[in-house]
Amino acid sequence: MDILLIIISGLFLIVGFLGCILPIIPGVPLSYIGIVILHLTKKVQFSEQFLITWAIIVVLIQVLDYIIPIWGTKKFGGSRKGVLGSTLGMIVGLFFGPWGIILGPFVGAFLGEMMANKTKKEAIKAAFGSFIGIIFGTISKMIVAGFLIYYYFEALL
Repeated sequence: MDILLIIISGLFLIVGFLGCILPIIPGVPLSYIGIVILHLTKKVQFSEQFLITWAIIVVLIQVLDYIIPIWGTKKFGGSRKGVLGSTLGMIVGLFFGPWGIILGPFVGAFLGEMMANKTKKEAIKAAFGSFIGIIFGTISKMIVAGFLIYYYFEALL
């Protein structure tokens, strides 16, 4: 039974890492589930503090993944309409796969800024902030998933 759980755990970690890049898959939570499944084996026992700490990190990363593009829009001079556009673009983008997730907030922030009577240059700058936020969020998720993969191998060796 342990071997099956170890294999399933590894699969969750692999799919979780891929999910950091493919927005339709909740990458970091799947990676964490992989660690929890590994913990269910007789071979590996993580401490309660370890599991709770990583659960908190996973939740924070998931929340930040939605907040950072909006923050990026604001940081690069976006108005309230640009932030709203970025948020709506992110929601609409969910229905268009990976490209929608990447381009949705950018297009939404751009359109929002144009509706706020900003110049095209200002609108593109705010939209770029949204794009930078998405890239930062993706890298953050990959780092967390990478650490969880590291702990998987460390525990098994």
